Amino acid sequence: MMSHRIEQVNELVKQEISHLLVSHLEMPLNSLVTVIDVETSRDLRHATVFISVLPISQTGTALKRLRAQIGILQFELNRKLRFKPLPRIRFVVDRTEATAAEVEEILNRSND
Repeated sequence: MMSHRIEQVNELVKQEISHLLVSHLEMPLNSLVTVIDVETSRDLRHATVFISVLPISQTGTALKRLRAQIGILQFELNRKLRFKPLPRIRFVVDRTEATAAEVEEILNRSND
């Protein structure tokens, strides 16, 4: 079971990264990058940030840009969030939505 502190950290990191995506980071034109979830390790040293990108064809480009700008993001998080240790951020594409769409398509084909 996740501790209350980790839940709070997850929510704080999620909110702050969502804000920074809009205000500080350069994303591909005509794309939407959304923070879906954040999972922080028990020792608070690492946080996995799950993102969704629309259109899906921009996912690779968006992920490359996020990873290229991780230093800026980490610096801004360190400046805004005042707890120790501050987790090191890692971005992962959330595949839930794509998987759900694939399953729905398979089900629709089998019903035809």
